Amino acid sequence: MSEPSCFDCGSPSIHTRLPHAWICKACRRRRHYHPRPCPGCGTTRPLAYQSTKSTDRANDSEHGDGDGDGDGDGDGDGDGDERIVCASCAGAESVFACHECGQEDHPYGATRCARCFLRERLTELLTDPGTGQIHTRLRPVFDELVNSERPQTGIWWLRKQPGIGPQLLGQMARGELEISHDTFRALPCDRVHNYLRELLASVGVLPAYEPRIERIPPWLDQKLAPLTPDHADHADLVRRFAHWHVLRHLRNMARQGELTKTMTDGARDRISAAIRFLAYLHAHGATAATATQDLLERYQISHTVSLASEYTFITWLRRSRINTRLRIPYVPAGPPTVSISDEERWQHVERLLHDQTLRSYTRLGGLFTLLFAQPLSRIVAMRTNQITMHADGRVDVTFSTIPVQMPTVVDQIIRDHLQQRGKSLYASRGTQWLLPGGTPGHHLQTENIRAQLVAIGIKPYESRKAALFQLAGEMPAPVLAELLGIPDSTAADWAKLAARDWTGYIADRAH
Repeated sequence: MSEPSCFDCGSPSIHTRLPHAWICKACRRRRHYHPRPCPGCGTTRPLAYQSTKSTDRANDSEHGDGDGDGDGDGDGDGDGDERIVCASCAGAESVFACHECGQEDHPYGATRCARCFLRERLTELLTDPGTGQIHTRLRPVFDELVNSERPQTGIWWLRKQPGIGPQLLGQMARGELEISHDTFRALPCDRVHNYLRELLASVGVLPAYEPRIERIPPWLDQKLAPLTPDHADHADLVRRFAHWHVLRHLRNMARQGELTKTMTDGARDRISAAIRFLAYLHAHGATAATATQDLLERYQISHTVSLASEYTFITWLRRSRINTRLRIPYVPAGPPTVSISDEERWQHVERLLHDQTLRSYTRLGGLFTLLFAQPLSRIVAMRTNQITMHADGRVDVTFSTIPVQMPTVVDQIIRDHLQQRGKSLYASRGTQWLLPGGTPGHHLQTENIRAQLVAIGIKPYESRKAALFQLAGEMPAPVLAELLGIPDSTAADWAKLAARDWTGYIADRAH
């Protein structure tokens, strides 16, 4: 009698007994972690069971195989006496099923699935000692993590060293820390603490807040900490400028849903410019109230500064009536320019269309910029409801208010991306970002796409201008503005640059 071996690879190191044969540990793990559509029922499950004709006929009588030969293989040739199917189609008990919930998906270990293991760990972590139940306020965190699409990632987060996030959750569940934004304001403003804070806000445990704005006050405190008591008045003035003007503007942008990383970076630059200018005044025996125009001009000559940052602070000094003598002439922006040739732009498009080594979100971000002149800040904030899939395979994307039919290949990239993408592990329910990010409740950051595009020689800002130039030459400015969601004045500027005369467009449209 021959020694038993794995039916899949022939290895003598057998591990699990199946109804028809043995399977080794490596093959069992491979089939469990890589399920495929079952040839019997079409369901994606681990396939390791042998199906015979008698089993096929039973299944075919229930589902029908469409070829009338009763062999269940759909080819009508009578072959296929044996094939590998799922446990249900073989009429057997699955060795891949979790011993607790009976599910075969999300494998984790030999007997339990990742979801059951995560449920146990979270129950232990979030239980309130006073009630013996999961803390009432932290129940949304428990539900969100346990029901996430990738529970394996939740387990990894709980086990990650040094585990600051899980430790804080445990302290909150035990009543050792208050569940509030004030608790996080007293903690270090770093990536780990901010991540947990955004997780709690994304599931409704904490009120919604804008993390990019919340990080500026601690940063401001660090900037002003080195100032000596002699600079106390300057520190107070900078705080007033930051809170009454800079942060107020950022909050207005956040309420309108238009806040970007560029805006918050610019806010920090304006605050830093104010600190530099006040330090220069102090070194020359002056203050913001006594500074003269001559002193301001000498400062601009001796320092390499951003006129935009300086202009904002000086304008605020004038409006606040602190010093009405200072002026920085406003220099209007010049006409738009294009630095990328049309040939170079289409070379970039070709690479993004066909280079499958690039991430799907990088390809989509680059193509939406190069073909439809969309800024990355708007692309990353797109939602799945802006994509319309038609039965004939056509894909429409609504950038503003009008659906735009996607060209060939681009539509396939979009379909593949939607098929592969899953909800971000800690994303809030209902957000449905087209490009979900790793931060709880937030979409992908523009830098995730920008850095990868720049690495392959594509400059998003310059590429967008090249796309605007071409589109402005192909359609009237009002249509361009409506289609792309840009201001009418911007569309008109690009139409002038493209040297296209659309003065008769309104009359033609009326006719």
